[in-house]
Amino acid sequence: MIHKASDLSSEQRMALESLLGRALSDREAVSVRAFEPPPLSDEQRQEILAGLDAYFDRIDAKRQAVSDEEAEAIIDEALRSTRPHYRPVQ
Repeated sequence: MIHKASDLSSEQRMALESLLGRALSDREAVSVRAFEPPPLSDEQRQEILAGLDAYFDRIDAKRQAVSDEEAEAIIDEALRSTRPHYRPVQ
């Protein structure tokens, strides 16, 4: 079911904004869906993890070396660009 943001109670709106990490505009519509992910066997889970490890190894091999401070600054910038109210943990 789709709900207009303008029709939400203040409690509903506050809860959704908390989940989204941003304010809702009255012009927006919201749909919430709950689902259970399909069960994975331990073998399937290990195959997925191995695939992710291989993927990130390939990405890391192409990456230029940067200091820990530069890496943190890049991550913080990326988070702020998607979540304007993000503040890094000091």
